[in-house]
Amino acid sequence: MTDMPPLSNLAAIDAAHHLHPFSDMKQLNAKGARVIQRAEGVHIYDSTGRKYLDAFAGLWCVNVGYGRKSIADAAYKQMQELPYYNTFFGTTTEPAALLAQKIASHTGENLKRVFFTNSGSEATDTWFRMARVYWKALGKPEKTLVIARKNAYHGSTVAGASLGGMKLMHEQGNLPIEGIHHINQPYWYAEGGDLSPAEFGLKVARELEAKIDELGEERVAAFVAEPIQGAGGVIIPPETYWPEIARICKARNILLVADEVICGFGRLGHWFGHQYYGFEPDLAPIAKGLSSGYLPIGGVLVSDRVADVMVEELGDFYHGFTYSGHPVCAAAALENIRIIEEEGLVERVRDDIGPYFAAAWKSLEDHAVVGEAESVGLIGGLQLAADKSTRRRYAKPDDIGSLVRNHCLENGLILRATGDRMLASPALTISRSEVDEVIEKLRAALDHLRDSVSG
Repeated sequence: MTDMPPLSNLAAIDAAHHLHPFSDMKQLNAKGARVIQRAEGVHIYDSTGRKYLDAFAGLWCVNVGYGRKSIADAAYKQMQELPYYNTFFGTTTEPAALLAQKIASHTGENLKRVFFTNSGSEATDTWFRMARVYWKALGKPEKTLVIARKNAYHGSTVAGASLGGMKLMHEQGNLPIEGIHHINQPYWYAEGGDLSPAEFGLKVARELEAKIDELGEERVAAFVAEPIQGAGGVIIPPETYWPEIARICKARNILLVADEVICGFGRLGHWFGHQYYGFEPDLAPIAKGLSSGYLPIGGVLVSDRVADVMVEELGDFYHGFTYSGHPVCAAAALENIRIIEEEGLVERVRDDIGPYFAAAWKSLEDHAVVGEAESVGLIGGLQLAADKSTRRRYAKPDDIGSLVRNHCLENGLILRATGDRMLASPALTISRSEVDEVIEKLRAALDHLRDSVSG
């Protein structure tokens, strides 16, 4: 394209006109944004030609890796045939209908319907409204309250940021909105004290029951949680946690919502995170791996319990988006799922690359500054520690995590830091040699932390 500006000018253009998400714009503009130009496999390249191993799959989402021409071809073909039509007013499109069917083929017996959105945040807003509408349709309009977890992430819309339990987000916009309550997260390393992980898992799960009693069971509509907390630090719950949560929700007659935006579509070696943990949600927002990030699309998996009421009792559900079930996005998602199926990527994560990654990631626990290194499938959280023998953390966790992340970046490795936890979430296509490279470069960054910062 001859009218495009030189790549060297793009950072300046960006600084002048582009407001970035989750960014201090004064700092970013002073430094200049890194211009990402192309990508292939698990690697991205910036405008200077520098190569990075993206061990975070964009934002947890590029499950099939970069450069899949067949997804681009599917989108192009659909764009030529039908670039857009809505799913309002009694219409559908072939890609939207077939995508709903394809998703349902992997969800199990009780999650057979999908409500399409454009993102995980919109999916959160959708189930939030749906849960309240469901109970009202059953003659229980007082069941409106939702319980979520501290340090959780459920998107950045008003409802999503409110349901998430991150204080910095709540401080902007006078959040959370009314009707949302939070209980503690299952973060044993930082909050388990002298309890064993199994004891702590039960203790923190039972906070849900206590909160239901406090608020009144007749007023609580739902509990929402990520199977594994993502942005909160890849917090992997003790094995006792999810069975107890599921038991409580069933016994107390509240909807169980599993936020599958990160864990869905193979990340844990199962199609969905709730399958890995062995429980059945009533609602489940999805996005990210649905299209591997190639085009924006999300949705909500809706159980028969909820769908039957929505279909038979409700009448009109006054909710939706201009681009719900967008045909081009749906076509891209269909091709993405075909790739996952035909290449056996879910099974590969479960039986091959996931166990290899787990062993390699766990090997970092021998490092002096690593308190624990946990993973499931191809998602990992590594806890930095000033004194691993006592689980003592560094005084300035954000600075410590940033130091390690930046050292990795300067050496061509993209990881994420949440406070003093390092997070990995590579494409499901990553090779063993590329996993080795991740571990080698991360270990070098840990050496840098050990040698440059005292406890």
